Amino acid sequence: MCGIAGWASFDRDLAGHRDVLAAMTATMACRGPDDEGLFVDGPVALGHRRLAVLDPAGSTQPMTAHADGRPLATITFCGEVYNFAALRTELEGHGHRFRTRGDTEVVLQAYLRWGEDVAERLDGMFAFAVWDHRRRELLLVRDRMGVKPLYYHRTSDGVLFGSEPKAVLAHPAVRRTVDADGLSEALDMVKTPGHAVFSALAELRPGHTLRINTAGAVQRRYWALQAEEHMDDLDTTIATVRELLSAAVESQLVSDVPLCTLLSGGLDSSAITALAARHSTGRIRSFSVDFADAAAVFTPDAVRGGADAPFAREVAAHVGAEHHEVLLDSAGLTDPAVRHAVLGAVDLPPAYWGDMWPSLYLLSRAIRKHATVALSGESADELFGGYRWFHNPNAIGADTFPWLTSGSARYFGGTSLLDRGLVAKLDLPSRREGAYRDALAEVPRLAGESGTARRMRELSYLNLTRFVQTLLDRKDRMSMAAGLEVRVPFCDHRLVQYVFSVPWAWKSFDGREKSLLRAAVADLLPRSVLERPKTPYPATLDVGYEKALREELARVDADPDAPVRPLLDRERVRALLARPLREQSRSYDRGGLEMALWLNSWLDRYRIRLDL
Repeated sequence: MCGIAGWASFDRDLAGHRDVLAAMTATMACRGPDDEGLFVDGPVALGHRRLAVLDPAGSTQPMTAHADGRPLATITFCGEVYNFAALRTELEGHGHRFRTRGDTEVVLQAYLRWGEDVAERLDGMFAFAVWDHRRRELLLVRDRMGVKPLYYHRTSDGVLFGSEPKAVLAHPAVRRTVDADGLSEALDMVKTPGHAVFSALAELRPGHTLRINTAGAVQRRYWALQAEEHMDDLDTTIATVRELLSAAVESQLVSDVPLCTLLSGGLDSSAITALAARHSTGRIRSFSVDFADAAAVFTPDAVRGGADAPFAREVAAHVGAEHHEVLLDSAGLTDPAVRHAVLGAVDLPPAYWGDMWPSLYLLSRAIRKHATVALSGESADELFGGYRWFHNPNAIGADTFPWLTSGSARYFGGTSLLDRGLVAKLDLPSRREGAYRDALAEVPRLAGESGTARRMRELSYLNLTRFVQTLLDRKDRMSMAAGLEVRVPFCDHRLVQYVFSVPWAWKSFDGREKSLLRAAVADLLPRSVLERPKTPYPATLDVGYEKALREELARVDADPDAPVRPLLDRERVRALLARPLREQSRSYDRGGLEMALWLNSWLDRYRIRLDL
């Protein structure tokens, strides 16, 4: 796993701008703490920060392929290609020769063999750029599910790109402007494909390539979910899900550095850990996160029926994992250095899920002391129908994104302290409706599909293309900020496509959420875990966490130079500060507080110019 950055400028020679490339690449240091590489040749400049996972002694980047002493193509690559060994064998059959043992050179040689069609042949999570010396053009590629990020800025004569916005923003020509549409994107829990909040930036969509040369830029979609007739019976479907998931986990265990799993004790992470234990040659390590006072203060709520720790321990014992618990406290979650690191990793106000951002960062930092790679369970809920809104008639029938309906929307409400005039001006409901219509227009459908089948396909598509991206972004930024690579077997494109085509009735055949997954791994897990309802990532209940946030908000309210003050409803702020603290603090009650503070830090640190 790595961080990439680059610049193509067809009207100039970039040899004199190596310092700019170095500055862009340096912003990716956390993503690649092991090495740095720069490549400048005429109109192109490519940068790379390396986290060594495969072939640590070799595979340095940027990497160039030559023939008869002439450069053919140069690559800067982020991610992992799990089928690189098979591709290498195939390419050797075509006469290609290799000098390294990693996947980067395989991708480079595969490009020389198949050109832009290389994307379809790769199984993995990746974002990369290839400069073709012969054609004098740059190709940007992003993986099918968007596990790895890739941002870009089109210039008058080329393009700037990077794994994270900060890499592009480090270029002196890029303005840090956010308009009303961008601010709305930051405030609402609606991920717009291709949108990057900053006016100057765009995000390459998952499953797309972008080819840039002197004639301009051409974007191409090379993969998308398809509506396919499902011909297998239920027993065959369950067996196929098991086979595809098992194969995905096994392929993602390849590593030349220590590897582990993230284990919450829920169905998803437990399935990944159990399969990893089966396929590992040694004892698998697992890690969970909890709060130091959780045993004393935990009480069930609408979404969390029980603490994670007992279930995680039971799974670890059942599969023979070496389990580690990472305990956090409110002092760590509100540590200014931790919050600085979180914001610096996201480049945006990370308000939704509140304390889950710093807790995931601290978990990743703790794991990094023991392992460099971790397997995680993201995408299972979106794929198999795990969220409550898949089973709530009101959410299913609502004419909007299901997670923004009654019962769920409160977890994503971050505008409660904002100025009412600003909220009215942004008109989030209209923007949300437009985004929803655009998403529905993309949904692939079977001929004659109607009623429940049609609606549940829509909900599956919305979750797999809109909601899951926010989770993948969070996991990527927080893990990579600690130099930890996280792999997500449930995002295997073959598994995703297969399950997407399964009729909804079979995805809930036993009357519960994630019926297919539960049946597919029933022989691997303790009965208690198989019967456990869906439980989200843990959030602190400690009132001390909210108290610390309120104290910070009071300082912001008293500071006439705080950049967020003109955006806030001062009366609402003071009413919140005057309200007595409850015995416990719930994450859905802290949304406006979190948003106000993160917005202030973001506007200040990134020197944002709001164009509203």
